[in-house]
Amino acid sequence: MPSFNLLQQDPLIATNFFLEVSGEVISNLTSVDGISMELEKADINQRTAKGQFVQHIAYSKPKWTGEFTVKRLSPLTSANDPLWKWFLAIRDKGMSVDNRNQERKSGSLVIYDTTLKEISRWNFTDAWPSKISMDSYDVTKNDPVEESITFQYESLTRVK
Repeated sequence: MPSFNLLQQDPLIATNFFLEVSGEVISNLTSVDGISMELEKADINQRTAKGQFVQHIAYSKPKWTGEFTVKRLSPLTSANDPLWKWFLAIRDKGMSVDNRNQERKSGSLVIYDTTLKEISRWNFTDAWPSKISMDSYDVTKNDPVEESITFQYESLTRVK
């Protein structure tokens, strides 16, 4: 009987993933959205000698900056949570132009398989949290409260 298994290996399953900042795991995550890499294009429009309209698309430059959003279970309090401390420090004190790296940090989004072996990693640089939003509260449900945190970054690279 012929084999119909076309997979050479199991696909990437995102069931265990974490946020690392400055080399330290600071949160497990329930969702990640907006991970993308982009190449910008330039549209070139020309006319031939006979007046025929011709269009071309050329590679322009890489787009290094962007944003991604992570979701996680909301901590009971923000007092000792590293993400809340980071966000509130920026909101309350700003980001100094003299010390660019004080509040901008590098880190990774890391995916593990069910044996907790690292199988995928996205590294980001010079990032900072720009928004924290909470799920709606609903007394008719028994779901844990999640929060979404949006990060701005200056580069993103998939290394694994």
